Amino acid sequence: MDLFSHVLVAYLLTYGLVGPQPQYLAAGALAGGLPDADALFFPLAKRFPILRHHGITHSLTGVTVVAVVGAFVAPMILPGSVLIYFAAMELGGIAHILQDGFTQFAVPPLLPFSDTRLHIDADRAISFVTLIVSVIGFYVLLDVERNHVALSVYIATLWVLTAFFVAYFSIRLAGRAAIGRHRMVLGERAEPVPTGNPFSWLLLSETVRDARVRTTWARYVLGRGVTEGPVSVEGPIEPSPHAGTPASATEALEWSYPLARHASRVLQTTYHFGEAFEEPAGTWVAVWYSLEFTMFGRSPAVRVRFPTSGEPAEVRSSFYRPVQHPI
Repeated sequence: MDLFSHVLVAYLLTYGLVGPQPQYLAAGALAGGLPDADALFFPLAKRFPILRHHGITHSLTGVTVVAVVGAFVAPMILPGSVLIYFAAMELGGIAHILQDGFTQFAVPPLLPFSDTRLHIDADRAISFVTLIVSVIGFYVLLDVERNHVALSVYIATLWVLTAFFVAYFSIRLAGRAAIGRHRMVLGERAEPVPTGNPFSWLLLSETVRDARVRTTWARYVLGRGVTEGPVSVEGPIEPSPHAGTPASATEALEWSYPLARHASRVLQTTYHFGEAFEEPAGTWVAVWYSLEFTMFGRSPAVRVRFPTSGEPAEVRSSFYRPVQHPI
């Protein structure tokens, strides 16, 4: 979850706990974002791994320590009850843990006693759907409506935002549950991967055999079932000897995969897929995309172009939009 959504969800939950009391709403919202301050520990994280991102600050111990400190410091800034400050900040911190555990990035809620991970894997770490709603929500609540409309209107806006997040998370959980019944559609147990669209998922499997990687995927849409695939592609992990230029899409994919894999750590660490096509001049191009990260329809990818002159392949990493040329 993005920082804006963490803060807004904590704000909404705090409102449900204490009502329209600004000092507690501010404390709860702040606590909802504070766990991500572990990014400041980056220089120390290599020496003390517990301080890594999604480490101790994303645990019940971490958020409770923050809530205790905040409960005693906050009344010095804005008068209020120590117990209510603690409850608001504890709730905000726990909400952050649950939201992160809801995404593909696991969190260890029981650190330092156990490294057991909470990993629901129902949403992307940064969802543009929730990000856009959160940014607009903050603008409306804190600028357009604050001190400009009746309290009843302000409260109605809070309930509308709450309903949105409840509905969004419900759709994600429903999709996660429904797709589990289709995990054998690829002929082997597949992993469900959420996309930026809350109704759309990818089913992915990857096997490594004889120094070759094979990726198979299918698209699942909530309420419609499997709408694309399964489709497979494979390639060698290490470059194989060859001369000249590719004569087909299969050769272009075969020759380009080791080059693309070595050029991008994203491809090495995420599920990925490739397509190859021939340009009008007869030049073969292969593009390998990450299937786990997208931004406005584009994915981090590596484009490998084989010049017709037989010169070394041109390798370029960037964000590309899948073209899906016919093969």
